[in-house]
Amino acid sequence: MFRALAFSIVALIASQAAVADDRERLIGTWKLLSFENEFQDGRPRSATLLYGQSPTGFIILTAEGRMMAIVEGAGRKPASTDEERAALLRTLLAYSGMYRVEGDKWITKVDVSWNSAYNGTEQVRIFKVDGNRLEVAGPWGPSPNLPGSPTTRAVLVWERSK
Repeated sequence: MFRALAFSIVALIASQAAVADDRERLIGTWKLLSFENEFQDGRPRSATLLYGQSPTGFIILTAEGRMMAIVEGAGRKPASTDEERAALLRTLLAYSGMYRVEGDKWITKVDVSWNSAYNGTEQVRIFKVDGNRLEVAGPWGPSPNLPGSPTTRAVLVWERSK
């Protein structure tokens, strides 16, 4: 009985240390390298229609637990009409909130966003840090911007910024 209890305590402490290590590895400023759709049916990944081949962006994760992200699509130009302003909004992603790490996921409680529908929600992202690279995947869901609305998820690759 004592052995089982001692083992459980050691396992709990080790898992908390691993989560702390993962959180530490996330902290910093990351520059966007790629933004692709991954298809659940196994089709090859492709650049997203809205963000194009060379989107730009940054994500910042602080030691205090704040996450801020901004991504803009490739080829954006200043707007002069309402239609052009709407197009700019469709090719932008920006949100911020407090985050926590649970295993290979970080969860952000959104408090401000380019799309107010996200305010107050929890956004779950799966991540993997490999040296100075951070790969982030969003949740699976139907993609209304693609023919047939296939089930996809966004996969973003970031590089630690200096």
